[in-house]
Amino acid sequence: MRASVLRGVGDVVVQERPVPEPGPREVLVRVTAVGTCGSDTHYYEHGRIGPFVVREPLVLGHEAAGVVVARGAEVSRHEPGQRVSIEPGVPCFVCAQCRAGRYNLCPDVRFFATPPVDGAFCEYVAVHEEFAYAVPDSMTDEAAALCEPLSVGVWACRKGGVGPGSRVLVTGAGPIGLVATQTARAFGASEVVVTDVNPRRLELASELGATGTVDVRESAIDFEPEVLLECSGAPRAAADAIRRVTRAGRVVLVGMGGDELPLPLSHVQNFEIEVTGTFRYANTWPTAIALAASGAVDLDRLVTHRFGLAGVEQALTASARDETAVKTVVRPQE
Repeated sequence: MRASVLRGVGDVVVQERPVPEPGPREVLVRVTAVGTCGSDTHYYEHGRIGPFVVREPLVLGHEAAGVVVARGAEVSRHEPGQRVSIEPGVPCFVCAQCRAGRYNLCPDVRFFATPPVDGAFCEYVAVHEEFAYAVPDSMTDEAAALCEPLSVGVWACRKGGVGPGSRVLVTGAGPIGLVATQTARAFGASEVVVTDVNPRRLELASELGATGTVDVRESAIDFEPEVLLECSGAPRAAADAIRRVTRAGRVVLVGMGGDELPLPLSHVQNFEIEVTGTFRYANTWPTAIALAASGAVDLDRLVTHRFGLAGVEQALTASARDETAVKTVVRPQE
């Protein structure tokens, strides 16, 4: 099969690799669509994210969907021909975190495109049957792939306790902020205000359900949310937004920016604000698929650029080259 391989910083090439053999409880998936994430771009530009360092050739891409074409001897969930959305992290199943249901915190999780585990910018991947989820024929391949970032939004809203009548502030109108916005509305939030510095993305946020937007280059935030979903990853933006959260409110840190955040501690203490981080997701795929399949969340609207496997480098740099880029998708069969 063909695979797009990161050999070093700024060095991506298409190589021939063996088609993976599915294990006893794995399915072999012919990959039809893969979203490009900021983490993929970061590995391309810097060769590492925190403690995760690219030390040998690596296949990037973890937002994937495809069609089951073969299965291991013990597989019972899927037949060949089934279209699936792939959850890209398979935990150990037996550690304390897995047993507690927090498998996203498993210290031995094997996650696509996180060194040294290869990802999905290739024609075929093998994945555990429990982490391949059937999708309806009404869902596009691209939407099926983007159930991964949607799961980030679902997890953030769950962590923030978003529900009917919630007042939510979303900082950052990138792909994660946009899915978090839609998920918050789908969960029943009555007000969802989105901030950014990109007018085009703020306009898209309004079209996708935001009840208000703020261009923070021009205006201050004049909104008191119960829940802050911080998706920008910008420490200053996060600190400013936390100061707006109401008494007994909740702050969910989603965006990945600097290693440290200047926390407005007196406000957090005096208002008894709960502050939590998020790390990926757990048990979100059925909800994500249901939201996308029902139309409550529109994932196809996020896709602005498409490339074949030979265009992975262009996909990884699309946002830097084109300010209209929101979500770029790689189609490995093209």
